Amino acid sequence: MTRPTPFLETPGPQREPHLLAAIDLGSNSFHLLVAHDLEGRLQVITKRGEKVQLGSGLDEEGRLSDDAIQRALDCLARFAPCLEGVPMDRVRIVGTNALRNAVNSQALIEPAEALLGHPIEIIAGREEARLIYLGVAHDVAETEERRLIVDIGGGSTEYIIGEGFKPLALESLDMGCVSYTRQFFDNGTSGGEINAKRFRQAELSALSELAPIRPRYRALGWQDPIGASGSIKAISAVLAASGKRPEGIIKREGLKALRERLIVCGRLDRVEMAGLKADRANILPAGVAILGAIFEAFELEHMRYSDGALREGVLYDLLKRSAAETPHPAILDKLRKRYGIDGSQGDNVAACARHCLDQVQDSWRIPDEAKQLLWWAAQLHEIGQAISYHRFHRHGQYLLTHSDLSGFSLPQQRAMAFLVRAHRRRFPLQDYQALPDRERRLLGRLARLLRLAAIFHHSRPAASVSAFRLACDENDALQLTLSTELAAQALLIHDLEREIAYQDAAGFRLSVDVANASRLEYS
Repeated sequence: MTRPTPFLETPGPQREPHLLAAIDLGSNSFHLLVAHDLEGRLQVITKRGEKVQLGSGLDEEGRLSDDAIQRALDCLARFAPCLEGVPMDRVRIVGTNALRNAVNSQALIEPAEALLGHPIEIIAGREEARLIYLGVAHDVAETEERRLIVDIGGGSTEYIIGEGFKPLALESLDMGCVSYTRQFFDNGTSGGEINAKRFRQAELSALSELAPIRPRYRALGWQDPIGASGSIKAISAVLAASGKRPEGIIKREGLKALRERLIVCGRLDRVEMAGLKADRANILPAGVAILGAIFEAFELEHMRYSDGALREGVLYDLLKRSAAETPHPAILDKLRKRYGIDGSQGDNVAACARHCLDQVQDSWRIPDEAKQLLWWAAQLHEIGQAISYHRFHRHGQYLLTHSDLSGFSLPQQRAMAFLVRAHRRRFPLQDYQALPDRERRLLGRLARLLRLAAIFHHSRPAASVSAFRLACDENDALQLTLSTELAAQALLIHDLEREIAYQDAAGFRLSVDVANASRLEYS
C-alpha cells in the first residue's frame, strides 16, 4: 500500500461515491462517523466512539507513552474496516490537542496512517473550532439568533460565536477534562481527592485562560448558548437523571448542585451517579469545573446541548470542498490584506511557478494538492516583509508556522512555511533534512520551482514571465533554457548564476542554456 502523507491524497477504489467518513482523534475519545451524502444532508451509516484518553498518555516532556500509542492503534484497528468502500478523497482524519502537543506525534501518526490507509491531519485550535461550529450549526435549527458555542474536549476547549453557518469569533484555549483532571484532581500526590479547594483552583485556572477573550466575546454578544461533545453531554445527562432539568438543558443552579454532589463523593474513584457512564466518571469533576468557569465568565444562566460536534463538522466541510467551497481563498485574501502583501507580485510568481511545474509534470507527477501548496506558497512568499525585508523568508516561515489558519491543517502550514523559507538565498538544508522522509523529496522539488519563479520576478515585472523552457532528467537535474530577451537581462543572469551555486551546495543540479549565448553551468 502506498503510504499517505498528511497533505496529499492517494488514489483508491471509489465503489460508493456518496459515502463520506470522518475520524476525530481527540485527547479523550476517538470518534468515527460514516454517512451518506443526500444532496448536502448527512444520513448516518456508522457512528462509533471509544475512550482512548490519549491526553493522559502525555508525560511532563510532552511525549506520548507506548501504552497510549497502543491504545490508539488498537482503537483505529477496530475503526479501519468501516472505511472500506469510502472514496479516498471523501475521508478525513483529524488530530486535535494531544497530537498538537505531543513531541513524538509521528510515533502514532505513521503506523496509524499505514493501518488506516489514509493521511492524518493535525489541525490547529481555531481550525478545530471552525469545524465544531459547522457541526453544531447543522445540528441546531437555523435561526437569525447569534450563538455562543462551547466544546469542552480532553485537552482544549473551543469557543465560537456565529450566526447561521458563519463563525464570527473562533478560539481554542488550553483547558480540557483530561488535562485538568491530571492537574487538579489526580496529579500523583492528591490521590484523586475532590474538595472545594481543588474545584476552585481548577475554576480559577479556567477563568484565567478565559480572561483575554472575555471582553471581545461579551462585546459581540449572543442569544443562544450551546454546548457540544462528551463532557457537556455527560453533565446534561446527570442533571436530567437527577430530575433537575430535561435532558439537553443545563441551568446554573443545577451545575452548582452537581459541583456539591461531586465534592461529597470525595474521591474520583467514588464518583458514581445516575445517568453517568462509568468511563467518564473520573473526568466529570474537571468538566464541571471548566463549565462552571464558563458560566461565571460569560454570566450564563443556561446552556442547551447539541449532538453536533467536530466529526459532523469535518463531514460538512468535506461536502463544501467537494462543491469547491473551500475557505482557502478567503483566508489567503485576509493574509494578503493583513500583512500588506503585493497581490500582483504574488499572482505573477504563482503563475510562473505553475508554468515551471507544468513543464516537469510528466517526469515528477506532482499530485494536485501539492500543486495547490506551491500556489499558496507563491502567493504568500513575501509575507515576511511585513516584519522586515532583511531575511524576510525566515520571517515568513515563522508567521506561517505559528499562525492559526482556519481551513489549513498543521502539515499544510508547515509545508507552506518550508517553501517560503526555502524560496531564496541558501537552501535551508537543516530544515530540509528535518522534513518527514515521505515529504522531503516532494517539497524539495516544489521549493526549487518556487526559487526559479521568484528569480524571474526579482525585478518585479508587470506580467508573469513565461519565455523559458524547463526540463528535468532522471537524476532530478533541472535544465533551463532562456529566450533571447531574457538572456539579455544582466540582473537575471547574475541571479541565475548564484542560484546554480546555491542548488549545487544543496546537492541539486541546475544548468541554464542562454539562447545565442554561452552555457552557464556551475562547477
